[in-house]
This record gives sequence, structure tokens and C-alpha cells, in this order.
Amino acid sequence: VAVGANGTMLTSTDGTSWTSRTSGTSKYLYEITYGSSTFMAVGQTGTILTSSDGTSWDNRTSGTTKNLKGVTHDGVGLFATVGESGTILTSPDNGSTWTSRTSGTSNGLNGVINRNNAFVVVGDSGTILTSSGAATWTSRTSGSSNNLTGITYGNSTFVAVGANGTMLTSTDNTSWTTTGSGISNTLWGVIYGKSAFVVVGQTGTILTSSDGISWTSRSSGTSSHLEDVISN
Repeated sequence: VAVGANGTMLTSTDGTSWTSRTSGTSKYLYEITYGSSTFMAVGQTGTILTSSDGTSWDNRTSGTTKNLKGVTHDGVGLFATVGESGTILTSPDNGSTWTSRTSGTSNGLNGVINRNNAFVVVGDSGTILTSSGAATWTSRTSGSSNNLTGITYGNSTFVAVGANGTMLTSTDNTSWTTTGSGISNTLWGVIYGKSAFVVVGQTGTILTSSDGISWTSRSSGTSSHLEDVISN
């Protein structure tokens, strides 16, 4: 399932042939995730959509008008979404009801994951928040003032990326270390798969690393901005 501008919703069973679906919204959809047999997409002005099959979508009441930028599932039954002005919402029932959580920041929050029994959120001005259950959040010192746009986990390491080539790593989600990416381009997406980290960003930037510390620039063949990356 792919989402985007103007409520765009596309589905594919093979990644080759794609079918346009009716999302029921014209809002920009920023991210989508899957958990508890439910697809969940989040977006502009508090938009949250859910579907059991990726074909028919229900518009949920989020209780906020803030743009929601990231969403994740804890692998058990809890969804968490984050967005503008420090917004954090959680749902234990596949998006039917939502609870607003106190993040302790007014900075924009851009990404959230649940890995290694912890929620980790990244955001503007170097914001990093962590939580064990998504109800109570702790601010961590990132050592960066740059906006952080993406985060992933692999090889026992969290990797966060952001503006001006910012790259941060942590093995415990508490202490963070700046790692040189070797570039000044904004980095937007990061994933771990096939025993490697892959980062994408501004003007076709692609970086790869086996450990999250030493990075190699790869030729993408494009100068277009690359905003996200995923692995199977």
C-alpha cells in the first residue's frame, strides 16, 4: 500500500501493477504502517485512515487538527502516531479511539518506531523522545540542533537521520552519538534490511552501511529527492 498527496492511495500484490483506491480524503497522507491485521495511514490536519484489506478505508477521529507525520505499531496491539507541535496519540483498538499523550515538547515530531521493546520518536531541533509504553515520554540529548526526519533499528543499533547530513546512532536509545555521513544533504529516509542500513535523501542521495557508523555513497542515477526507503 502506497500513500501520498491529495489522499492518494495505491495497492499492489506484486509491486509491479498498482490499483488506485478511494481513500475518502483529499488530505496529504504522510505515512502508513501495518499491525494487528490493520493498515493505518496518517496525514494532514489529524487525518487517520484504517483498513483491514487496503481496499476499503475508514476515516477515524483523531481529536487533533495537527499534521501527523509518523505512525508505528508495537507488534502487540498498540498504535502510536506523532506530528506537529509535539503531538503524540496512541490507540489500543486499531484506531477506533485515541488518547493524547504529553510529549514534553512543542517541536514538530517527524518519525516514530517501536523496536527492542521501546518507542523512539525523532523531531525538529534534534528532538529525541523515548518510552516503554507510549504513555510517558522521556527527552534524550541528541547532541544535534538539526531537524531529525527518520529513524530505524538494526544490528542492535538505532540510527536517526536528518537535515545537513545529520546521522546519529545509539545502542540503548538513551545515549546518542553523532556519526559522520560525509555529506551535507538533508537525509529523509532510513531502513535496515539484508544486513545493511540504507539512507536516502536530497538530490538522489543514497548511503549504505553495515554498522551504522561507516557510510558509503552510492550512485542513484537521479537528482530527484528521495524521501523514503523500505526493505522486505
